[in-house]
Amino acid sequence: MTDRIKSLLERTFDKEQRQYRRDVDWKPLLDSFIADNVDDETRARRGLEEMLRAEKPAFLKGERLAFLRTVRQIPDLHSEAEMDARRASGTAFGEKGVIFNITADFAPTIRDGLDARLDEMTARLAEARREGDVEGVCFLENAILSVQAVKDLAERYRQAAFARASEGDEQASDFRLIAETLAQVPARGARTLHEALQALRILHYAMWCEGEYHCGLGRIDQYLLPYYEADLAAGRLTDETALEELEEFFIACNRDSDLYIGVQQGDNGQSVMLGGVTRAGQPAFNALSRLCLKACGELKLVDPKINLRVDKSTPDEIYELGTELTKEGLGFPQYANDDVVIPALQRWGYALEDARDYSVAACWEFLIPGCGLDIPNIDAVSFVGCLDVALRSVAETATSFAEVEEAFRAEIRRRAEALVAKYAHVEVLPGPFVSVISEGCIAKARDFCKGGRYNNFGFHGTGIAVAVDSLASVRELVFARKLVSMPELVKLLDTDFAGRPDVLAAAKAAPKMGNADEQADDLAKSLIDYWGHVLDGRRNDRGGVFRTGTGSAMYYIWHAREVPASPNGRLKGEPLSANYAPSLDTPVKGPISVVRSFTEPNLVPVANGGPLTIEIHDSAFLFPDGVKKVAQLVKFFVQRGGHQMQINTINRETLLDAQRHPERHRHLIVRVWGWSGYFIELDKEYQDQIIRRVELKS
Repeated sequence: MTDRIKSLLERTFDKEQRQYRRDVDWKPLLDSFIADNVDDETRARRGLEEMLRAEKPAFLKGERLAFLRTVRQIPDLHSEAEMDARRASGTAFGEKGVIFNITADFAPTIRDGLDARLDEMTARLAEARREGDVEGVCFLENAILSVQAVKDLAERYRQAAFARASEGDEQASDFRLIAETLAQVPARGARTLHEALQALRILHYAMWCEGEYHCGLGRIDQYLLPYYEADLAAGRLTDETALEELEEFFIACNRDSDLYIGVQQGDNGQSVMLGGVTRAGQPAFNALSRLCLKACGELKLVDPKINLRVDKSTPDEIYELGTELTKEGLGFPQYANDDVVIPALQRWGYALEDARDYSVAACWEFLIPGCGLDIPNIDAVSFVGCLDVALRSVAETATSFAEVEEAFRAEIRRRAEALVAKYAHVEVLPGPFVSVISEGCIAKARDFCKGGRYNNFGFHGTGIAVAVDSLASVRELVFARKLVSMPELVKLLDTDFAGRPDVLAAAKAAPKMGNADEQADDLAKSLIDYWGHVLDGRRNDRGGVFRTGTGSAMYYIWHAREVPASPNGRLKGEPLSANYAPSLDTPVKGPISVVRSFTEPNLVPVANGGPLTIEIHDSAFLFPDGVKKVAQLVKFFVQRGGHQMQINTINRETLLDAQRHPERHRHLIVRVWGWSGYFIELDKEYQDQIIRRVELKS
């Protein structure tokens, strides 16, 4: 790491960028939208225009890639009353209603420049006018103005940098480079890696300013590779100077991230995908993939979040390169198994070439960059909640465990069908600028909000392990050992097993998922198979399918609040396990047994996303072979048909000390559910859950 990068890194940690921020009152703008009954497309364009007009060029000492947020708030384009009225009329929205959890098609615009997109839109606008296509004219006019707003801010940055260079500033050479770069991009196509990174920074920045959020960066090692290779061939860069370019870009991803939308700080969706295969099916891991891993290892930042695609043929070296990041305690890379994910996407109707090109939306939900307007985390089903309802429905009548299972499945189906009905009509608010950098929108003269090539919805399945362990407990305690009756068990759940410590102890000792226990694992296989097929054949009103997954997102906290104690011994208020992982406080034999249990089911039908999440003690890396052993654990998971995996490497005492003395641990990173964040910035509820899951109990 060069001295310049070290300085930029430290100043970013010190939040130096915040000195340039200011508040803007956007209420008058919203009031004017309401008073004039302005249409959605025009609101989106005007919001972006006003946001970018309010931005002021700002530079940090030593930086050579520009663009820094100086306005804290993004304009609200609709009032709560307006949105509530739409919902009351039968319209559903995903979260805030805007385009989110996507990766745009950055590559063509980095290559061609925004001027090329303007030429395309101008020609298409003339056609739309001749055809009398009112909707198309509205979209294209607003999209053109949105692009011009982005170009205008880039020009203001160029002028500011040129002025600083002309004044003989001590950073004159840096400002001259910025000015020269902005004279080329984003208006014209990038010619070098530096120009490509600057163009990417601007395009990504503009999406956030338009109101999109959880904006992924996609397969950067693929679409930036031509610039890297050309620079090396021409002698413009070496691997060392290319690393410096990448590291500055990665640092820039962390400057504005606290302003981005998320449930917790760090939950911002700035994910990249490395490796895997090309659209033609050839190995895609390359020298730039390697350089990205190296940059992350040196910087030790939470952004961008690294995802690494692997399969059964992946060389051990790549697993070990990924594990080097795990060793640093970053909580990533998150691994995705092509052998499972690509067939899963094909099963849901994705073309093979597109399936091979998959990335992640924000955390771990799979999507195709540029053409996928999937909403892969539109809602969730609580398996623990389903089981609680099922137990109560058959408490007085069940004479066999099969009746409990049948009631449980019926409640899963009922809730899944209720979500299908809830999202019978889903609307997405427009994003004229993101549409310009998304496939097919200009040709169709339609905003991306109207739909992409893929428009599938995804449902999380929360608390899989807790549900499985609870089923195993019911089977053993009620029907095998007859330690307690069904009505008695239900009453005990409402009182945290009060007065029956023997039942609580037996519940905790019953078979558990994560111990390679055939009794529990068979229940898991049955549950996951049912969940994976429960909505087969159903389609949403956008023509897409419903994808089910093993993820939880934040629901592992939220759904836990809605249910009493669980038959596995979990007490009321205790959180569920995050994603696809053993129940909290479950004694397990070790990581190998966890992998065995969690790869017993066929995971292809539930590959909407939701990684096996494992915490290992940082002492695993004290020995010279630590990296190799952990890398082999990941490889073992992939070979057995696992879909996704993420590993936290920390220890309980460090986390407890961080709670007591946060000032000592400002760099401490943890994996939360599908993203990494700084431990001291999390709410205590999330900190406590991580502390409880941090070490595999034995």
